[in-house]
Parts: sequence; C-alpha cells; structure tokens
Amino acid sequence: MATTPQLTLKPGTSWPDAWRRSLTAAPEAFRDGQALNLWAGTWHPDGDPLPATSPVDGTPIAGPPRLDADAARHAVRASLDQHRGWRHVPLAERTARVDATLDALTEHRDLLALLLVWEIGKPWKLARADVDRAIDGVRWYVSEIDRMLAGRVPLPGPVSNIASWNYPMSVLIHAMLVQALAGNAVIAKTPTDGGLACLTLACALAAREGVPVTLVSGSGGDLSPALVRAPEIGCVSFVGGRDTGARVATAVADLGKRHILEQEGLNTWGIWNFTDWPALTPLLRKTFDYAKQRCTAYPRFVVQRDAFAEFLTAYLPAVRAVRFGHPLAVADPADPLPELDFGPLINAAKAKELADLTAEAISRGAVPLHRGSLADGRFLPGQDTSAYLPPTTLLAPPPSSPLHHAEPFGPVDTLVLVDTEAELLAAMNASNGALVATLSTDDQDTYDRLAPQIRAFKIGHGAPRSRGDRDELFGGFGNSWRGAFVGGELLVRAVTQGPPGERLPGNFPDYHLMP
Repeated sequence: MATTPQLTLKPGTSWPDAWRRSLTAAPEAFRDGQALNLWAGTWHPDGDPLPATSPVDGTPIAGPPRLDADAARHAVRASLDQHRGWRHVPLAERTARVDATLDALTEHRDLLALLLVWEIGKPWKLARADVDRAIDGVRWYVSEIDRMLAGRVPLPGPVSNIASWNYPMSVLIHAMLVQALAGNAVIAKTPTDGGLACLTLACALAAREGVPVTLVSGSGGDLSPALVRAPEIGCVSFVGGRDTGARVATAVADLGKRHILEQEGLNTWGIWNFTDWPALTPLLRKTFDYAKQRCTAYPRFVVQRDAFAEFLTAYLPAVRAVRFGHPLAVADPADPLPELDFGPLINAAKAKELADLTAEAISRGAVPLHRGSLADGRFLPGQDTSAYLPPTTLLAPPPSSPLHHAEPFGPVDTLVLVDTEAELLAAMNASNGALVATLSTDDQDTYDRLAPQIRAFKIGHGAPRSRGDRDELFGGFGNSWRGAFVGGELLVRAVTQGPPGERLPGNFPDYHLMP
C-alpha cells in the first residue's frame, strides 16, 4: 500500500524568514521583534506589545503595540496637521505619490502575501490575490481619479479606518490609498486579531512616498474616543461585526459625522424550481474559500424540500472535495506551495467557538449531514492544529441555536428546507439584511419576481456575488450596513465634499439606493 509522504515547511517561508525580509524592506518600521506605530510621518516605539501566535501552527509572531487613549489623541491631531497640508497638494502630485506606492507594493508582493499567510492563515494563492486586488484596484482609481474629483474637495479632516482582520490589503490598504488619492490624510487601526506586520510594511512603503498615513494599534475601548468621536475626524470607515458596528453607528449619528459602516449579515443561497445540478457543484466548493471568513461568504442554503435529494447529490461532493491544512506545507522542498481552499481559522478560540456551537445545535435537534475530520487536512508532523476546523454541514438548526440566525464566519454551513415561496423568502431574510444573496431557479420570471424581495444588496442568479472591484457598487441592506455606499465613483464621493445639499447614496434612515 502506498504511503503518504511526510510534509515539511517550504524552505524560505518560515516566520523568521518573513520577519528578516520585512526588516530589510522597512527597517524604520520594525524593531527588536516588534512592529512600531506610525504617526506624524515618524515610527514610534510607544505601545505595549500584545503577545501573539500564528493561527497556522502556533508559531510566536509579532503582536500589536497597543497605545493608550492619550497617545491615540496625539496621533489623530498629528493626522489633522498632515491633512491640512495634503488636501492642498495638487492632484497630479498626489497621484504620482500613490502610483509610486503601488510600484513599491508590487516589488514586495510576495513578502506581503507571506506575511498574510502567517498572520491570518490565508492559503498562498488567496494571500497573493489579496495583495494583487489592492494594487490593481487602486491603479484603476489612479487612472480614473481626475473625472471622479471634478467639482469635489477633500473632507475637513482625515478619514479614520477600523477594519476586520480578514482582508488587510484588498479592503483596508485599498481604501486608505483611494482616500489619500482623493486628498485626505488617513488613519488606520491595526486589527487586534491579525495583519499587523503586513499592514506595517504596506504603510511604511506609502509613508516613504510622502502619503500621509497613520497606523496605530490598541483596544477598541481605548482608541475609539479618538478614532471615532474626535472632532478632528472627517469620516469613519468601519468593517466588522454588528455589535461593534452598532456602537460606532450610535457615535457617528450623535455627531453627524460622515460614515461608511459595513457590518455582518447572514448571506443566503436559495434553491427553488432548479434543475441544473451539474453546474452547481463547482460553485458550492468555491464558497469554502478562506474557510468562509469573509463578508460575502454563503453559510446558509435555503432549499426547496422537493429538490433536497438532488441538492445533496450536488452539494456533498463539493464539501468532500474541500482541501485544507497548513498553507506552507509541501511533500518535497522543490514542490510549489499547495492550492488549498482554506487554512486555519483566525485563532484557536474561534475554532473552539464554532465547534461548540455546532455541538450545541446538534444537541438541540440539528442533523449533521457532513462532519469533516482533521485527519483529512494537510499538516506538518506534530504541529498545533487548534485553530483548524474541518468543514461541517448541519440540516435545520433550531431557532434556539445561534447558528439559526447568525453568520458563523467559518466553514460551517446550515441548510433550511422550505415548501413555499413565502417560506423561502422568510428564510433568506433571516438576519434582517445582508450584503449578498443568490437565487438558483430555472425560470427568469421567477427570479425577477422573487429577487426584489430578498433583503441583500447584491443578488446573483445562480452564481455567487462578491464585493467587487473598480467601478462596481457595494453596500448593504438592513443591519448589514450603515452610511454611504462605496465602489467606483461612490467611494470617492463618500470621502469628499460635493455641491451644497448633496445627498450621498447609502443605507441611511431616510434614503436608499437600489443597486
């Protein structure tokens, strides 16, 4: 019988290798095993470093150098000083500096991706895609910014960015560079859960080119008064969970501050009067990319009961084909890095939380249709696997289970069976608003009739929807979004001022824009 070859770490990809390369690329931003905070164009050793380990295998890595509230206020005031100068820099010069930053990011593309692998557990292919989407997306804005800024001016104060850990480059760095291109100084808080070194390197490359970026670390409780409520802030851009988002939304509403608040929602995929099952299987496997740790993941499938057997025939091969494990493990040192669907979750606590929620749902009556095993993963001998969770599928989680109505943010799918169109719509709208949804149905008229009743910002017909790039609009309905919509010209409009009386498109109490 053939034996499985023992896996080993790909040479040149260890955390010490990545750290040494970061020190060489930006020695001003790293010191004594720690990343530094950046404000007023200077890297500061202030802060209390939080110990951190990689979710990949428990390797100790650099943790965020947490500032206190007073230091955060100094950083915000320094950013306002930068903003007052930058907003008057001619657009041609701003464009040149951002363009030079993109060239530097391109030069260090593979290092940025390797840092993402270690810090947030992204497989190599997805980590490189995160970097590439940031670079390519901002380059498009560079080519289009003249027309987008016609008749518009920067905000009175800098833009404050608080984002989740899962897309440091294609969401956070992308937004920061576009905000700066539009004439604003920008501030970002490093996510506590991961992405510190990658963001530090990216901001170092931008700061070298004279782009007014500020990067600080700290707890939300300590930094929120400065990054959200400070009068110097011109706009708050937030990506994260509903609980924190609700607190930010309350603060910006009280202050009348410009805001872009992207929050979680339960994205659903409905199956109704559908027969093209061979086309569905590859799409279903793709939904497991990055362990569904993204805002446009599909963790809920709402299936017509009469079609359930056919759905399982398409679904189970997809979930059984998912490949997961250590993103840097190879059978031979000369082998390329593996193409995995996902690696670890962001940390061991999240993996345990989802495992416990799954067990609780089953104890309350959910039916386990698929339960993967860690033995199916690709791991180094003896490595820490506490942050890994194999794909899991539950049928009919009971209403008493959090998995019935909440986004798991991990590789846990839930299936709900329905008999009528009314039940289909109710199940697809379980979280009062989502970012994306999909309805698979053979009949175009049925899709045209049902899709407008699904409370998601983007709705696909038989195919998944994504956040989008370049000029594609993005937002959310219900509790999944608050404030201005973004994408293309709307992203620039969200962080600039136009004619007096302008109404921004977005999810506001008295104004909505249909995509």
